[in-house]
Amino acid sequence: MRFFSAVTSTGDERTRDRPSRRNIIKGAGLAAGGLAVGGAGGAAVVAAMPEGTPRSAMAIPVAGPWRPVHGHVDVTWSVDTSQKLVALTFDDGPMPNWTGMVHDILDAEKAKATFFMVGERAVANARIIHGRMDRHEAGNHTWAHKDMSRLTHAEAVDAIHRAHKAIATITGKEPRHLRPPFGQLGGTTMSAAGQLGYDLTLWGIKMLEKTYEHHPQGLVDYIVGNVQPGTIVLAHDHGNPDRLVALRNLAAMIRGVRARGFEFVTVSELLAASGPPAPAARPPAQSPSPLTG
Repeated sequence: MRFFSAVTSTGDERTRDRPSRRNIIKGAGLAAGGLAVGGAGGAAVVAAMPEGTPRSAMAIPVAGPWRPVHGHVDVTWSVDTSQKLVALTFDDGPMPNWTGMVHDILDAEKAKATFFMVGERAVANARIIHGRMDRHEAGNHTWAHKDMSRLTHAEAVDAIHRAHKAIATITGKEPRHLRPPFGQLGGTTMSAAGQLGYDLTLWGIKMLEKTYEHHPQGLVDYIVGNVQPGTIVLAHDHGNPDRLVALRNLAAMIRGVRARGFEFVTVSELLAASGPPAPAARPPAQSPSPLTG
């Protein structure tokens, strides 16, 4: 059985012969959050923390033996690869007047993306993405977009778990990657992700909408000129009006990046292409200076 049976295969063989994420999530359930708040173990961990330390900093949810599903949680900002691949990602949707615009542009340009969805917004706006996710990947951006660095372990498990169920039901694709709102990390974020079998995906470059709100070509040049093999780009399909400068110029960015020989893939496809980066070019050899011999 492949690990993410509902996600289109990307050739990543690391997931072979592992329990499905659906079974992990189902087995964990909302009650799994009790690791942090129930029993003497959880209380002992909280009691042992230095005074003034927020509970969200707690990286181990119980005092007794514990390990995440896979023994580790990976955090990815970019991917080491020699292939000219880029992952375009969108946070905070789906939302009316935003997400549809993004899908229209991606369809016209035949480009893939990964959408980190907010669970309650996916439920409220399911019709917006119905039938439009075939090419794309669904990611988890928690249930209500709360700052996870301030949540307890139980609250973090709930935020991830509820969103997972909603997104999987609506899109038919089980989320594989978690992006914490605002990119904020905390110990309980990591422990909750580990308990539910998630890895974390951040980004290496983001749309600077406020900086280039009145200079759209500058934003296009900034994105096109700064992507590298393995770059993960952060954009949004919801938010303040200034973010529209990125969406209105998204097609130009896609074309500019492709003109440099890059192609757009999902986050999972980018990770599957991980490998040694291309060696850095060495400066040409120079003749010894007559003063130094």
